[in-house]
Amino acid sequence: MKMILDLDTGIDDAFALAYAIAHPDIELIGVTGTYGNVTIEQGMANTRALLKLLGQPDIPVYAGVEIEGFVVSEASARIHGTNGVGEVNIATDNAESAGEAVDFLIESAAKYGEDLVVVPTGAQTTTAKALEKDEALRGIRMVTMGGALTVPGNVSPAAEANISQDPVSSNSVYQLAEDMTMVGLDVTMQTQLTRAEADSWRGTAAGDAFADMAGYYIDAYQENNPHMDGCALHDPLAVAVAVDPDLVDCLILPLQVDTEGPTVGRTIGRWDGSEVETRVAVGVDVDAFVPDFIDKLGQLFARLAQ
Repeated sequence: MKMILDLDTGIDDAFALAYAIAHPDIELIGVTGTYGNVTIEQGMANTRALLKLLGQPDIPVYAGVEIEGFVVSEASARIHGTNGVGEVNIATDNAESAGEAVDFLIESAAKYGEDLVVVPTGAQTTTAKALEKDEALRGIRMVTMGGALTVPGNVSPAAEANISQDPVSSNSVYQLAEDMTMVGLDVTMQTQLTRAEADSWRGTAAGDAFADMAGYYIDAYQENNPHMDGCALHDPLAVAVAVDPDLVDCLILPLQVDTEGPTVGRTIGRWDGSEVETRVAVGVDVDAFVPDFIDKLGQLFARLAQ
């Protein structure tokens, strides 16, 4: 499987990146940069530094599309740290782009066809631009982390963070992408990484860095979700579902995003006769996913130390 990750590289994006690299069934052919947890420039610098730390410095990183006037929210800076990776020093001094993300997505769809899966885990501005520009891309399988159908949002009662960054683009994505699975808060909040599990990675440079990031993230979760024992594995779950769709139970329905009014950013079914439907994950096999995620990252960190 060829995969493209579209990351706003904060902590759970870093987890998703490591999981994609660690997974034997995934060939990560590139990363596109979006915004949300951080700016595109900071996210790309984080991605390039993490790729180097994870032994994959040659995977290209492409600059995505950022909306005018974007500013990282205080909540994002608190949850992910001002540098996006929990203030862990990973030498993020290189935000060089391999090219334009929209062009890369379109070219990859033409080259790989049904062998390609695209996994957007931040604001969907770049994905929307690419889908609007190229009809062939609309048939490519996509698994996006974002939204909330049957549970409340996490930036408002209606809206999840990634969708709220650009509701208009998210609405376009769900009305154009013909093979889309939405992995939202309905399922990601059921997955948790505990401090003890993250600390099991320690003992190598990469393992220590990821355990430190996890510790920062877990501390933030303790402030906002004191009932949880750890942090939610939002973005890694989307990667896992891209490999194994049977990890989640889905409702299938035409989906829209509210673009104005008091419920702006809400993901909700629409019954207007649309032929484009989205699989919306509402149940997840936690016991199959979480141990696999922890184990694969641990094995990757151990290999890197050899």
